[in-house]
Amino acid sequence: MHGVEAQSGGGNGEEPAEISSPKEAADNALVLAFGRLQGAANRLEYILGRSLELECGISHLMFEVLLILGRAGDPGLSMRAIAQEQVLTTGGATRLVDRMEAAGLVERAEDPGDRRGRLVRLTPLGEETTVRASRVHVENIRRYFLAPLPAEDRERFAEDLRILSHAARDELPRLP
Repeated sequence: MHGVEAQSGGGNGEEPAEISSPKEAADNALVLAFGRLQGAANRLEYILGRSLELECGISHLMFEVLLILGRAGDPGLSMRAIAQEQVLTTGGATRLVDRMEAAGLVERAEDPGDRRGRLVRLTPLGEETTVRASRVHVENIRRYFLAPLPAEDRERFAEDLRILSHAARDELPRLP
């Protein structure tokens, strides 16, 4: 990362990098570094998501919602909470949950704290699918995400990703 900082300019009180041509923009160390991060994330999303679809019959987004609901446990989560966790609109979360409910993965139940509210929770099939998909996903993470990295860098890389994820999350607006 030190090489990126040295070439980039900007941040930490430094002057912004001088970019005066498309070539300089394309060759900017920060632009290249972020492009590599985004490219790796997009490719890994495709590889791991495709595996979940083929082996478990669910999309990666469905898998993420299964994990969120698994983490939440009973009595479940509101549609708003699911939307906020996945950075979806409440309408998008509703459509996704509708598909998951039709597949038998989740069910809607009364909210014990709000008579008018509904909560989403895993069904037994949803619990089974979460476990099966997680086993597939963990193996693919090991194969495509960890194996290419030097063993001595893996822990620091994971921590750096956590820091980036939390910093970006904290910049997002909260849904009303």
